[in-house]
Amino acid sequence: MKETKKCIIVDDEPAAHYVLANYIKQNPQLELVFQGYNGVEAMDYLRENKVDLMFLDINMPEISGMELLKIIPTHPKTILTTAYSEFALESYDYGVIDYLLKPIYFPRFLKAIDRFFATENVKSREEEVINSVSVKVDGYFMDIELDQLLFAQSFGNYVKLYTLKRIYLASITTAEFEKCLPEKNFMRIHKSYIVALDKIEESEKDFVVIKNEKLPVGITYRRELTERLKNKDHI
Repeated sequence: MKETKKCIIVDDEPAAHYVLANYIKQNPQLELVFQGYNGVEAMDYLRENKVDLMFLDINMPEISGMELLKIIPTHPKTILTTAYSEFALESYDYGVIDYLLKPIYFPRFLKAIDRFFATENVKSREEEVINSVSVKVDGYFMDIELDQLLFAQSFGNYVKLYTLKRIYLASITTAEFEKCLPEKNFMRIHKSYIVALDKIEESEKDFVVIKNEKLPVGITYRRELTERLKNKDHI
């Protein structure tokens, strides 16, 4: 049996909550841990709790579903639920794994859940085997050993990779490079910086220190960084 995953519903329509909650209860692989009726409630909950899957409506007052995905720096796997299809293409830019049109039928819901678990299984296998990342440097591909990587810095359409031995200028965007890294070992702390958590020597509210380099911490990343460092006993 697959591991139970924690999920939340974020939708301003009570009827949508009723349908989704009923579907979730019929699936023993899922555990419904929170129901929110707007984006602000969802942000507050996600700041304090780990969630595996979010069912998110697009059209909500004050903060739409798409705006919520843009605001939250790291959000759970997301299945969008909406009566409109015009945002389908844009949604996949934010890591959305499926797009359910209302009214949502149970067979289609199950298909989306299967897709979610498929992505989880791939992620688990990748995290087990990834110990290096292949990037293009000076026109040639080379492997960067992840245990040697200190941090990465945005540099236009390139990324500066600071390792224990030297600095590399890789032909890859920061967003693309971030997707190559195992989440449990690395974290974006600023729009321009990704760090190896186990290489952090000192942490303050606005910065961290790695090998005498002081790196800024963006305000939207502070809480998550504090929690992750606390859990890993880095500080």
